[in-house]
Amino acid sequence: MKSRQNKIMTMPESLLPHPASFRDPSGFVFRRNGLYYRQVNRCYAADYDRLMGSGLYQALTAKGWLIRHEEVNVDVGSHSGVGGNEWYRTLLPQQIGRISYAGEWGPDQLRDAALLTLNILGTAIGHGMILKDASPSNVQFVDGNAVFIDSLSFEQYDETSPWVAYRQFCECFLFPLYLQHYLKTGIGKILGAWPEGIPAAVTAKLLPWKSRLNAGVWLHVMMQSKIRRDIAQGGKRGTGRGPHLSFSKKKLEHLVDHLKNITGGLGLNERSSSAWSDYYDKSILSEAYLAAKEKLFLEFTAAVQYASALDLGANNGHFSRLLARHKATIVAVDSDWQCINELYLGEKKRRGSILPLCIDLSNPTPAAGFRNAERSSFTDRMQADLVAALALVHHLVLGKNIPLEGVARYFADLAWKHLIVEFVPIADEKAQELIRNKSRWHIPYDAESFEHAFGDYFGIVRKEFIPGTERILYLMTKKDARSLGENK
Repeated sequence: MKSRQNKIMTMPESLLPHPASFRDPSGFVFRRNGLYYRQVNRCYAADYDRLMGSGLYQALTAKGWLIRHEEVNVDVGSHSGVGGNEWYRTLLPQQIGRISYAGEWGPDQLRDAALLTLNILGTAIGHGMILKDASPSNVQFVDGNAVFIDSLSFEQYDETSPWVAYRQFCECFLFPLYLQHYLKTGIGKILGAWPEGIPAAVTAKLLPWKSRLNAGVWLHVMMQSKIRRDIAQGGKRGTGRGPHLSFSKKKLEHLVDHLKNITGGLGLNERSSSAWSDYYDKSILSEAYLAAKEKLFLEFTAAVQYASALDLGANNGHFSRLLARHKATIVAVDSDWQCINELYLGEKKRRGSILPLCIDLSNPTPAAGFRNAERSSFTDRMQADLVAALALVHHLVLGKNIPLEGVARYFADLAWKHLIVEFVPIADEKAQELIRNKSRWHIPYDAESFEHAFGDYFGIVRKEFIPGTERILYLMTKKDARSLGENK
């Protein structure tokens, strides 16, 4: 054991298995020279060969449902000491951009990921295979589309056995969507609390009584909850055996169609006003203000180069779409799930490439999972060349009680190169709304203090008052590491 530990400790860090890729014995993901590879282990050899030889891989990649890969002739994994004894194949998958988690998605993103999973399952059955798991982590959004990224999730289909991932599908997809359908609260908090799926018993307690009149809820939630309870009680008595159930391909195909109909028919986002979903229609200062800010914003973005951008407090994505004109990868975040859902649906219709995420910047997604390394934090995943933060700072400082220096430091954590940020003074009507019922807030809060706080991390390139207001739009460039050290 000691020699094994020493071997691991002396391996180059870039060749270690990815910390999120350890649960499946079939293989794992690792990184080498900036690229992600997937090793296929010997125990998965027969299923991998069936995936590639049955036509399933070709059918799924042709539809854009599964990421493509190429087999690398060199045994990269074993030659580097990464799981060499188990090596069967090394795959170089299509490299995707930003990784996101289901707790950061809007309801329709989760629905599309669920429907993709069911569509892939239906196609796999027709090729003699089945999905052995049904986790949202198998799905990412690439160029606005849900794409399945785990090539090792398929195994040979046994018509006499049930779908082993049915419970996981319900807990990770169907139950959160049912809760959204009936409660309209967004899915982020639910999946944040239960990242590996919300149990049937908990779902049954949270759903309103009227939901019990729904046949799907009764079958998939209430019956599952009762069965799990009976099994647990039977286990305590030592009599936990249930009746023998027979399965067939026809029954499974019927189940897949049934789940598709339920998932596709749920009402997730009936139009209703939230705090920010009507911002550009009702809450914005004026059309003149928006036009003037847009003009300055386009001038600022034209003056810098960026391949990636992060729009903080993006609302429905008005300025995110301006950023996207530069053919950059854009992530748009907002704490309002209705805004994010609206933006996602718009991007889907336009076939845009903006990735919308529901994030509360005062409490962004933390690192989580085993050893707090299985899922990395929002901050680590979403750093970008350019960060835009428009009409946001006053919400963080005056609304969330975060000091200006803390906001500046966090923006510096996120921005690799440039920052476009708007300062809203205390006399502004929107700032006044935030302090109306407060006796204290972090002071000083003024333009001079703002520039001082941000000056520790950024240099001001351009500063312009937005015509007709006292609001100021800044273009800043991040100071290099040596300058930051000197300022500290």
